[in-house]
Amino acid sequence: MVCGTRPELIKLAPLIRVMGADATVVYTGQHYDTAMYHRIRRDIGRPGRFHELAVGGGRRGGQLGAAISAVDEVLARHPAKAVIVQGDTTSALAGALAANANDVPLVHVEAGLRSFDRAMPEEHNRVAIDHLADLCCAPTPLNRTNLLAESVPDERIAITGNTVVEALVSALPDRDEEAVVLAAHELERDGYVLATVHRPENVDDPVNLETILRELNRLPLPVVLPLHPRTAKRVEAFGLTALLRRLKVVEPQAYPAFLALARCAAVVVSDSGGIQEEVSVLKRPVVVVRRSTERPEIEGTFGTLVPPGPRVCAEVLRWLDDVPGHRERLEHIPSPYGTGSPSARIAAALRQLVRGEPVHARRLSPEQVVVPAPASRRPAAPVPRSSSSS
Repeated sequence: MVCGTRPELIKLAPLIRVMGADATVVYTGQHYDTAMYHRIRRDIGRPGRFHELAVGGGRRGGQLGAAISAVDEVLARHPAKAVIVQGDTTSALAGALAANANDVPLVHVEAGLRSFDRAMPEEHNRVAIDHLADLCCAPTPLNRTNLLAESVPDERIAITGNTVVEALVSALPDRDEEAVVLAAHELERDGYVLATVHRPENVDDPVNLETILRELNRLPLPVVLPLHPRTAKRVEAFGLTALLRRLKVVEPQAYPAFLALARCAAVVVSDSGGIQEEVSVLKRPVVVVRRSTERPEIEGTFGTLVPPGPRVCAEVLRWLDDVPGHRERLEHIPSPYGTGSPSARIAAALRQLVRGEPVHARRLSPEQVVVPAPASRRPAAPVPRSSSSS
């Protein structure tokens, strides 16, 4: 399993537990903030091997090249039956290309997500990985539809649900632990807004970053902002430190503590992809501050997509108009990302793959996954087939 960021480790943790000693984890070090890494590293299971690389930051091309080379060396020393990557990061693409170069079957966890926004580097990554993969583990039927529209063969697709569901359930603190987290930050349930911002389109653009921070300052409730290291650097570089004074800035949280903050927030404001999935399990609303999203399944139910600007505050206020009522209504909407154990489904499909058996597309039963009608979306144009390691 090749990964390099905190969200990848979180989402692969259930699969690591299922695979146990059979799993070798290669952590590239793409997220090189030590505090963020160690908080989640201690919460995951114990794989058979754990290789820590030191790719670090830098330009994306250099980072990708270094990661491919490092993963290639690990595969040369420790031959694998399959390589598993998750999501759409530089590390995931590096793992996919290294697997292809070593003629090792590739499994893509969280396949088929599409924003149809070619300005997103992640969109290019996820498309390339899907077309290299021998097994595409699609979280939802919509993701499968996206893959079929790009001529990915049906027999290479398995609908599994999203491992974030079981990762969240296993990490979610109980009510007593939740109360400790709230008390530590002097917060009350439903009495604050939780915000996260870290995507390059928002934090690398001084106008967007300033706009988002000003919108957060306009909100009538306290705003808790776990400050991502990337965002902290940009705030200082752009001279926006004064806009943090009215916000409750905290350091990045361990996953259980973050889930406690999210579950008790009146509203979440975020540009994170993972949080869009997590709120559907926590039954909280999210205002997604981005120009596009690859997770439209929650639009109109748990989430609202808005660009940086005055709609951020307006949408938060709409969710604040009846916090208990919205909480009650969302409680009865199933998550579109499934139930049970997606990691067990992925492991079963993986076993079929390494045994050379055909992996046929499987649909989750209605009680396992319910997909709200998505907003109108332009179908993806077919993408030329890449060579595969199958």
